[in-house]
Amino acid sequence: MDHKKKILIFIDWYLPGFKAGGPIQSISNLVSHLSGDFDFYIVTRDTDYCESIPYKSIKSDDWNDSENGTKVYYFSQNNLNRIGIRNLLRKTDFDVVYLNGIYSFYFTLLPLIYLRKKHNKKVVVAARGMLAASALGVKKNKKSFFIRAVKILSLFDNVIFHATNENEKNDIQNVLGEKYKIKVAANLPPSKAYDTNPNRIKDAGFVRIVNVARVAPEKNLLFALKALMLCRVNVEFDFYGPIYNQEYWNECKEVMNNLPQNVKVIYKGSVESEKVFDVLKEYHFMFMPTQGENFGHIILQSFMAGCPVIISDKTPWKNLEEKNIGWDIPLNDIEKFANIIENTSKMNQDDFNLISKSTFEFAQQYLDNVEIVNQSKSLFH
Repeated sequence: MDHKKKILIFIDWYLPGFKAGGPIQSISNLVSHLSGDFDFYIVTRDTDYCESIPYKSIKSDDWNDSENGTKVYYFSQNNLNRIGIRNLLRKTDFDVVYLNGIYSFYFTLLPLIYLRKKHNKKVVVAARGMLAASALGVKKNKKSFFIRAVKILSLFDNVIFHATNENEKNDIQNVLGEKYKIKVAANLPPSKAYDTNPNRIKDAGFVRIVNVARVAPEKNLLFALKALMLCRVNVEFDFYGPIYNQEYWNECKEVMNNLPQNVKVIYKGSVESEKVFDVLKEYHFMFMPTQGENFGHIILQSFMAGCPVIISDKTPWKNLEEKNIGWDIPLNDIEKFANIIENTSKMNQDDFNLISKSTFEFAQQYLDNVEIVNQSKSLFH
């Protein structure tokens, strides 16, 4: 019998954390789908994103048993340093290393520096959308200096890049050059989902919409609120997520204070990953005019909950209207966002049931796609 390959994963934040959003979801989905084929060892911090108090349920600076037989090592702030990373790599037995992201000092760069001495180890680096033009525009000078430095130091030579789609593959080649080996494997969906489409009551003349994303400029909440200012129908908009950027949040609050009477907006705070489905099933539509998503886990989760989406055209989820599962709209057309929301408000129960059903069925087809799981397995073989 073949021994299961041991995959050592480095990621800045992991479960039970949830405030870092997509990357945590990507890795927990990967592990839940592939833990029958591989043994996973995950190395992370003992705090959530933007937090300083360690998780209550774990033992810091030690391996913890997690679900699916996975083991997780939670570094405390005191021991997260060069020596800590080097000792962990020396003492751990593994076949493949999987690094999440490009820029993390402790969870990408230090492991890469130490792993260069171990020439026989396969190293996979997940770009996680960090080399997309929209992402490179943020902190531009810092990032271009970093990219020049890694080229001079040949830091990414001999690694395999993980791109989640062809666009991301092109982004990696455009930024780093053609010489790197890149494997494309789509992000995996959650392994647990609803068996049936949750029922919602929908009266004509009223709509409940939701957004689950961090409050930060790239998620474009301010734009969403400005689109709602143009709506002349009854709308309830609730949004969930950690506040990343205080200045941006103040701008959002100013718009919220000036919304018309027919638009009710409530900020509901952060929501833990395992409660997201229960939140989504309470709403008719998900509204996220994002400035760019490498994947957009929340979009797929909305589909899985039978909740059609109103999003920008800056995600991999395209041609939604012809599939009758939502709309992907250019960001230079704020009136169109407002018109779509007005139209969703006018839908009656029958209209809504049709779009919700096709949304739920679209997600089921995505979940049944064995090819996606095989792509991820091939990253480690």
